[in-house]
Amino acid sequence: MDNTTRKKHGSPPGSLNPPSGAIVPDSIHVIHYSVDAVEERDVSSLSEVADWRDTEGVLWLNVNGLGNMALFAEFRDELGFHPLALEDTLSVTQRPKAEDYESHLYVVMRMLRFETILECEQISIFLGPNAVVTFQEHEGDCLEPLRQRIRKSTGQIRRQKADFLMYAIVDTIIDSYFPVLERAGDVIEELEDDVVRTPSSETLARIHQIKRSLLEVRRTAWPLRDAVSSLQRDENPLITDNTRLYLRDCHDHAIQVLDVTEAYRELAGSLMDVYLSSISNKMNEVMKV
Repeated sequence: MDNTTRKKHGSPPGSLNPPSGAIVPDSIHVIHYSVDAVEERDVSSLSEVADWRDTEGVLWLNVNGLGNMALFAEFRDELGFHPLALEDTLSVTQRPKAEDYESHLYVVMRMLRFETILECEQISIFLGPNAVVTFQEHEGDCLEPLRQRIRKSTGQIRRQKADFLMYAIVDTIIDSYFPVLERAGDVIEELEDDVVRTPSSETLARIHQIKRSLLEVRRTAWPLRDAVSSLQRDENPLITDNTRLYLRDCHDHAIQVLDVTEAYRELAGSLMDVYLSSISNKMNEVMKV
């Protein structure tokens, strides 16, 4: 674990200390929607959305980057976000979890991307009575399909309250794990061919890499399952019974992620035995020659 992501030694609880190398955002992306309309804009301060905060509809504020402490102080002072929740937002090594504060619900998740290597990014979600606020480490995420659903009024999201938006964000992130696991499965299939036909030091390095990647997914999936279970099970006035039904389905998806991850971890573990056997057979062939 990188110690630069922890709070400064000796800082009081709830201190706002940016993680090392944090991007400094210069704006907040805002989507305000209701059954009949949707508006979208970038603002530099919460004061610019004061006209929307107490109106009918749902407000989604997204911040890309964790380096603007003045902005974090605004969320603390104007929206009443608890300092401990904001401190966790700035500590980007959090395990997925859900925590209940007096005026809001706080959820931590991790977004995954897998092309050549697995990349993880923390996303923090704050749910209030009529607003959802998300904090991301970087620009770019898996949530654009959700934004399109809001813009085009696809499905029921524009007819629901802020808690349904929170659920939709959580569900979209969990669903994005499945393409990551599909990519991991493709890598395992490639390695199964390599370890038999052309085992090499590069093959061994790729086996270790996929095992590490799947271990990271498992470390995310286990607490994620528990966090979604908590959202679905625990009583909270901010979450309606209707949304709880959808969170139950979301919990099922989280379990599926964990099951697939465990299956792939077993396959990846067996690759090492096949690799060693292939190397041994090739050495025996060389000795015979």
